Amino acid sequence: MGTQSPGSVLTKQQRIAELAREAPDMAFTNLAHHQDLEWLKEACRRTRKDGAAGIDGQTGQEYAENLEGNLQDLLSRAKSGDHYKAPPVRRVHIPKGDGTLRPLGIPTFEDKVLQRAVVMLLEPIYEQDFLDCSYGFRPGRSPHQALEKARAEMTRMKGRWVLEVDIRKYFDAIDHGHLLEILSHRVRDGVVKRLIGKWLNAGVMEDGRITHPEAGSPGVASFRR
Repeated sequence: MGTQSPGSVLTKQQRIAELAREAPDMAFTNLAHHQDLEWLKEACRRTRKDGAAGIDGQTGQEYAENLEGNLQDLLSRAKSGDHYKAPPVRRVHIPKGDGTLRPLGIPTFEDKVLQRAVVMLLEPIYEQDFLDCSYGFRPGRSPHQALEKARAEMTRMKGRWVLEVDIRKYFDAIDHGHLLEILSHRVRDGVVKRLIGKWLNAGVMEDGRITHPEAGSPGVASFRR
């Protein structure tokens, strides 16, 4: 396998973005071929190394001790289908500002890397579809920018009312079938869809017991940061 640079990953992402922009109604059927060893290396570089460990107890620093071998093995398993098994996420509870507890799903470090690699495929597509007023969890956008945009728009429109809507426990309740149906409008790559399906059904380990919720995305709260 030839040696590439992070720049070649960016070039691939730019090409995906161009196709998505030129064909807004097209569903991508061949995305996974972009993922090679260098793609996973870049995904690993973008993944926090100091985060909490998943159910296997392995830290990012430990994974990096044999980084190329680990990533090559992960790439082979991810593309082979049944050889990759998504491990359950480790659930912990963290306090919220109102005194209640929020469940947090913690994937293994290896799963965080693979999830990041898939996000790197999906972001160039959906960035072409999102409205400019959308700020949530988008690259290069922050809550402060969202607030400034809202302030500017209210000033321009001379608005006096602000409506705040909080979708309660959205990531805990999202329907798996509905989520995959939405995904299929733009992504029909078998490898990508299979991986996402495995993550949705990987299960949750809490107090030594594994459960398999029929709804929700248990690892998303940890991964989106």
